[in-house]
Amino acid sequence: MISPAAGTLLIANPFLKDPNFLRSVIFLCEHKEEGTLGFVLNKVFSKRLDQLIPGLEEFNIPVYYGGPVQTDTLHFLHQYPDLIPGGEKVFENVYWGGNFEILLPYIKNNDIDLDKVRFFIGYSGWAAGQLDDEMKEQSWLTVSAIRKLIFHKNPSEIWKDSLRHLGGDYKMMINYPLDPQLN
Repeated sequence: MISPAAGTLLIANPFLKDPNFLRSVIFLCEHKEEGTLGFVLNKVFSKRLDQLIPGLEEFNIPVYYGGPVQTDTLHFLHQYPDLIPGGEKVFENVYWGGNFEILLPYIKNNDIDLDKVRFFIGYSGWAAGQLDDEMKEQSWLTVSAIRKLIFHKNPSEIWKDSLRHLGGDYKMMINYPLDPQLN
């Protein structure tokens, strides 16, 4: 396992009970001394983008629950740094944010592959030292992110595929029950 950093996946330990993060995978976009920010990749939000943004009615674009912090904000990850200015590079060809007003016409005109853009309501955040404490408690497993997992086509498989990506004995965790007492 690696230390948390931008471009890292946090994979919830199979026995983590926090309902916000139960069997979740979080893509970290920022990890600094003052705190950490990322987005849950595998929890689909109850509304689609067309239900949140006027003018996108004919588009069925999923939105993901990025986390429990500021759930009144919309964020996005993308692979279009040349088209969408203002994004922050997280790692090779994956960017966080940018000019949303420039993105909208690309969506409306079908000029981009929507499989290369992911929208989130809210985010996951940790104050200074908080994630380090959770790492000591073994709440999270870590692995370097890959685009295939960030922009996965099947959110219900991201947690399992992340454990497979981690490899070794971690693959066995895929079949662990939610409650070990039921085993």
